[in-house]
Amino acid sequence: MRSIRPSFSTRGTRRGRRGTSSAAAAVALVSALALTATACEDGDPEAGGDASASASASAVDDGNGGIRIPDHIKDKLKEHGIDVDDWKNGAWKDWNKDDWLREAQDFVNPIIEGLWDPDRMRDAEEPDQEVDENDISGDQGVTDPEPAPVEAAAVPAKYHDNAATAGKLLFDSPKGSMVCSATVVKDPANPGKSNMVWTAGHCVHAGKSGGWYRNIAFVPSYNDADMSAEELQKATKEEIAPYGVWWGDWAQTSDQWIEQGGATGGDGASYDFAVIHVTPEKGSAGKSLEETVGAALPVDFDAPAVPEIESMKAIGYPAAPPYDGQKLYECQDKPGRLSINASDPTMYRIGCTMTGGSSGGGWVAAGSDGKPALVSNTSIGPVTAGWLAGPRLGEEAKGVFDAVSGKFAGQ
Repeated sequence: MRSIRPSFSTRGTRRGRRGTSSAAAAVALVSALALTATACEDGDPEAGGDASASASASAVDDGNGGIRIPDHIKDKLKEHGIDVDDWKNGAWKDWNKDDWLREAQDFVNPIIEGLWDPDRMRDAEEPDQEVDENDISGDQGVTDPEPAPVEAAAVPAKYHDNAATAGKLLFDSPKGSMVCSATVVKDPANPGKSNMVWTAGHCVHAGKSGGWYRNIAFVPSYNDADMSAEELQKATKEEIAPYGVWWGDWAQTSDQWIEQGGATGGDGASYDFAVIHVTPEKGSAGKSLEETVGAALPVDFDAPAVPEIESMKAIGYPAAPPYDGQKLYECQDKPGRLSINASDPTMYRIGCTMTGGSSGGGWVAAGSDGKPALVSNTSIGPVTAGWLAGPRLGEEAKGVFDAVSGKFAGQ
């Protein structure tokens, strides 16, 4: 998430911000909870983009231990002077705006099998993003008193038994590997067979100062057995990611986030949401993500107003101290209202001590039909880690969701 100085910060994770390794950066993004929707504030300032980007290519084993990228992706890479072999051997790290994918429609996310190995997944960290406290003022919109902190509770292992829809979102930015949290959601166009994931806009796109991130992948029930840091050092990929690694083949966020989202400040926070369609890194016997994990949450775009909600739960993988990004936590509280700009929708806010790394994680409450539904996602929070805020999902969010669902209808 993103943060506000001195009280707010995004909960994305990235070591680079504090002078540490870029691997740590991955956890940082996940933890971004600040008022700026981007967990990584260092996106290419001239990378353009609109609300959606195609990433429909999957790289597959060529039978000789190498990676074969589909022809239409090869052609797109060639248009930008990129050699396929160079790409799979690390050319994807080139963020030069003059040489690589400056427009959203040029975005590709070919699977590079094995890129997200146990070390790379484990070492990601949250990037701190600060926002001036004046971005939140009591005379703009409706803002309730700041909630009392709610201590985040550890989700019991196995995570799959207690929060099957939750997981980590991994991706690469110009500053290194980063992470966010995400949630498996139902797809009305593919009942019982959803391949859709909900997260924060700043976990897929850098906002007004940058473009789309790369190597976006979702790991449901990351560290499902709740292993310790020492145990994780020796764990296999199958132990860390028991339900596999799922690569994004399409990502979409709001136009407002792309046009307004900032690395600092609260710009775009009310529209800080995104939907990703995923495909397995390795075959899953034809099973969808929903079938593989056995669950998916409906998304409610007409959730009750704050005064009518008794309780709301946020879940994610906080990575900034005192957390390490390896374990799943949740906070439950009665929500209040937070307004950053009078012209933007008022956000939900709850007390919660989760830190960076929890950005994008789902917020669950009784929906308009009284049943549990995803009604928001972690976007921003204070540096002091006493509360979190997330966008209230309305027509704009429904438009993003419907576009992704419709694109893959019947697939």
